[in-house]
Amino acid sequence: MSTNIDLDDLLAAARDAAQHAYVPYSSFRVGAAVLTADGTIITGCNVENASYGLSNCAERTALFSAVAAGHRDLVAIAVTCLDGDPSQPATLVPCGACRQVMVELLPAHAPVIIDQVGATTLDELLPNAFRLS
Repeated sequence: MSTNIDLDDLLAAARDAAQHAYVPYSSFRVGAAVLTADGTIITGCNVENASYGLSNCAERTALFSAVAAGHRDLVAIAVTCLDGDPSQPATLVPCGACRQVMVELLPAHAPVIIDQVGATTLDELLPNAFRLS
């Protein structure tokens, strides 16, 4: 990684973002923070909708916001679910759709920090993913 940002700081930014989540249906406040090569941190939270398919996960919100802000050199992501249950890891880890978007926008070796779970990489989270090349 080409920045000096501490990955704990990235996780702290994800926790802050989760405070802004709009979750009247699930009550699961999720936050994500993406780190760019120049050290910029872009955050996102989940936003739910009564038409559930129109909801957006925190990870995708952060990734899409980074791209919308002109960043293409993304190097790491941190994710937290403030209301997740460590005994139920599925409440803490990114969903399949978010994993596929991560594969599209982050390098395969990019650190993925999952609060209460630990650090991993995209290759470990989604082996044999669909890739552009």
